[in-house]
Amino acid sequence: MIPFSILDLSPVAEGQTVSQALEASRQMAQAAEANGYHRFWLAEHHGMPGIASAATSIVIAHVGQATKRIRIGSGGVMLPNHAPFVIAEQFGTLEALFPGRVDLGLGRAPGTDMRTARALRRNIEAGAESFPQDIIELQRLMGPDDDGHGLRAVPGVGSEVPIWLLGSSLYSAHLAAALGLPYAFASHFAPDSLMDAIAIYRQRFQPSPQLDRPHVMVGVMGVAADTDEEARRLFTSAQQQFINLRRNVRSQFPRPVDSMDGIWSEMERAGVEHTLRYAVVGSKATVAGKLADFLGTTGADELIISMPIHDLQARLRSVEYFAGLGQLMQRAA
Repeated sequence: MIPFSILDLSPVAEGQTVSQALEASRQMAQAAEANGYHRFWLAEHHGMPGIASAATSIVIAHVGQATKRIRIGSGGVMLPNHAPFVIAEQFGTLEALFPGRVDLGLGRAPGTDMRTARALRRNIEAGAESFPQDIIELQRLMGPDDDGHGLRAVPGVGSEVPIWLLGSSLYSAHLAAALGLPYAFASHFAPDSLMDAIAIYRQRFQPSPQLDRPHVMVGVMGVAADTDEEARRLFTSAQQQFINLRRNVRSQFPRPVDSMDGIWSEMERAGVEHTLRYAVVGSKATVAGKLADFLGTTGADELIISMPIHDLQARLRSVEYFAGLGQLMQRAA
């Protein structure tokens, strides 16, 4: 049956601190492990007051220390922001600390505005253009020791950390297929190319030393609660956040509201609902139906769920509800 995983951004909820956000991520990872999730990934974003996972490898170590079995990793590291050698060292260190548990998901977007991206790696355009070569370099740096190159990442060499390619476009589908890497599509915020990207990836996949057949993970935003009404209310935090992003307003993760009326314009409403059209929001019965339809349509091998919920206790309940649905779907299959 399809494994369920969690994508966390360490949201800094309105009225809270970064320390509280990182503590919430720790509790989320522990809850994910206790409820049988397969992976717990963290995403790299920069310059955003509502996200605390900018130093992604450090936060991965934070949740790794709090767990024992669940796979941990990045969903993803934005490689154009970094020298591949540095990422090899960081993830080689993580693999040494948490053997057999670490994933390295890679993205090509900067995860921020262009001014911040340039501050991160100065020449961001060159970083994006060299993305395929940087992935190959990372594979070499984390692969078997080969002194012939005269360059060793220590830690890193011999770690063989599994690399995933993340994407939201057809470019990423072509690249993941050509390199023979597992592919995670960001359908939780970029739905338009989902089915075409999956088809291209599967049709053009070339086996590699890491992977002998195509493997697709799809993403959804998920909010499960006792009732549809309560879940919709909790989801208004994510809707507000997307409106703020479109308005270039940077703020902490908003508290939920009873109604979005008066907060967004009709055009903004249509845009956000289109962007988030694969969101799975509702009671357990509602969520079960939506998940079954989505997974049946995509034929995905894995599902990763981002739970944009302001209140930590409500977020933890959503973790439990989705895990229970996964178990029910497994028994039904």
